[in-house]
This record gives sequence, C-alpha cells and structure tokens, in this order.
Amino acid sequence: MSIWWRRTWAALRPWDPFRSIKAALQLLVIVSVLITTLLVTVAIHSATELRIITIFSIIACLLITQIVATNLTAPLREMTAVARAMAAGDYSRRVARVRRDEVGELAETFNRMAADLDAADRHRKELVANVSHELRTPIAALRAVLENVVDGVSAADPETMRLALQQTERLGKLVSQLLDLSRLDSGAVRLDAKRFEVWPYLSAVLKTASLGLGTASKGSRSRPRADVPMHLDVCPLHLTAYADGERLHQVVANLVDNAVKHSPPGGRVTVRARSGPTPGSLELDVMDEGPGIPEADRTRVFERFHRGSHPGRDGGTGLGLAIARWAVDLHGGRIEVAESPRGCRIHVTLPGDPGAQP
Repeated sequence: MSIWWRRTWAALRPWDPFRSIKAALQLLVIVSVLITTLLVTVAIHSATELRIITIFSIIACLLITQIVATNLTAPLREMTAVARAMAAGDYSRRVARVRRDEVGELAETFNRMAADLDAADRHRKELVANVSHELRTPIAALRAVLENVVDGVSAADPETMRLALQQTERLGKLVSQLLDLSRLDSGAVRLDAKRFEVWPYLSAVLKTASLGLGTASKGSRSRPRADVPMHLDVCPLHLTAYADGERLHQVVANLVDNAVKHSPPGGRVTVRARSGPTPGSLELDVMDEGPGIPEADRTRVFERFHRGSHPGRDGGTGLGLAIARWAVDLHGGRIEVAESPRGCRIHVTLPGDPGAQP
C-alpha cells in the first residue's frame, strides 16, 4: 500500500521540491525557523506565555522533521528489503523510484544492478544446462561405441574406431571452447600482435581446416565436408596485416567451420581479405552459399550458446561465433553479419597497428 501511495503521489505532483537531499534539509531548517519566528511573534503581541509557544514550536518542528525524514528514508528501507531478498536468491524485486534526488538516483542504479545480477544468474543456469547437454551427447555416444566393442556386438575395426575418434574430437573441441570462454570471462588473455603476410597465413588456416575433408564420415556434421570447396581471395597478394596470429586463427577457423557446416553440397566457401583504411588494418569476409541468417537472428548469432534455427541442421555448440567475437573485440575490431545476395557473409574489421605512421 505504501509503495502504491508513493507512486500515485509522484504521478500527481507536477513539481517535486526535493531535487536533492541538501535542498530538502535546507527547506526543513527554513520552515522550522519560520514557524518558530511566527509563534514568537504571536506570543509577543498576545498574552500567551512564552513557554507554551516554545512547546508548540518544538512539536511543530518535530512533526515536520518526522515527515521529511520518513520521506527521505523510505526508499532506503525498501532497498534494504530488496537487498535481503536478493541475498536469498530472489532477483526479480525492484525498488520503486518516486524521488528525483540522490536517493532516487541510487534507487535507479540499484535496479540496474539487480537487473544485471538477474541476467547473470539466468546466464549461469543456462550455461550449466547447455554444457551438461553438450558434454553428455559425445560421452554417451563414445560409451555406446566402446560398450559394443567390449560386449562383442561390433568389432574394433577402423570404422568403429573412427566413430569413437569423432566423438572424442567433438568432446575435445567443446572443452577447448569452454577454456576459451573461461579466459574470456577472466580477462586473462593478452594480445601478442605482430605484422604478418595475409596470403600464406590464411592459406595455412584453410589447409588446417580442410585436413579432415577426406576422412569425414558420411552424415558427420562436426567436421568440414569434402563436397564443399574453399576459395581464398587476397588482394593484393603481398597484403600484410597487424594482429595476434593465434587469436585471428580462432576467428577464421570458427567462421570457416560454421560456413562449411551450413553450406549445401557443392556450395563454395570464400575467404576474402582486403586492406583497411589504416596501416596494418584488415577487412576480412567469410562467405558461404547456404540459407543465410534470418534478419531477426543477425544480432544474436554472436551470443553464447545461440544455435541456428534451420531445420535439419546441427547448430553445434553455439560457442564458435561467440569466441570469434571475443577475439575480434580483443583487437578492438568489429564483427557483424553483412548483407549478401546469397548465403551468409560475416564481415570482420581489424584496426591494425595503432603506432604505425600512414
């Protein structure tokens, strides 16, 4: 009831005289002095005894002080109750901001903090659920393969061992991504940026990504497919850039893996590199010929554990693009889904060497 009354009063009054606590206290002193002066004047011009006037003056000042103090401390008491609820795990409660002074600003900041804690708590629960699911799938598959071998249901032939190896690689990839995610949250990664030639660097990254083309089994979506060729377009050929090689490898490898995964049979994946506007800067595009990314999902694809919504496609772990954005952010660059007449185009901009002279 008290919260409703304060909100109603705040909505009805067009002007709030208490724009700051200092102003409220000054007003309190002024009103108290005026009341005391008025009562003393009445006592001088009448037969009223001075002690009676003094008592009435004290009572009036105490009443005004009580009203102002209650109005000032009500949001603080409410924040105390909300903080206790948050300590008990309830992050849904908020403080009603009905003042315009410093206490009102504190209430607004408190609500933002509560919203951030609520989002962090939801993210923690989603993280535990998603990681548990992602770890359970390859472990269950690997356990089934090994149980069949131990029970004699299937022989330990190369095809069976290849299935076990694929699940082990999937498990190892997930653990590696989670470690990168842990470094992201802790901020323990530092850049070791150097100048390098773009063509041989990207050529080596694509060669590493295509190592599994000839050995990927039918129906496997966790590795590049042999029916999706890769094309490298670097102009000029002697183009150089300034970046951390290991972190940039994470960006390109994750983008290429994602592009190959969502490409149709016979579709081509193109990695295009151009020079940026500043020395050592790089404009990088990874393009595929798949179904593309819907307009509504283009700002969400770089969130952790966000999966593709295309039916029949394996969304993967949902960490690759998040790690790519993290690595680009470390460089101070930008990564986004760009417009493309066909398929999907991820555009990466790296700022280059900040100390280089044009």
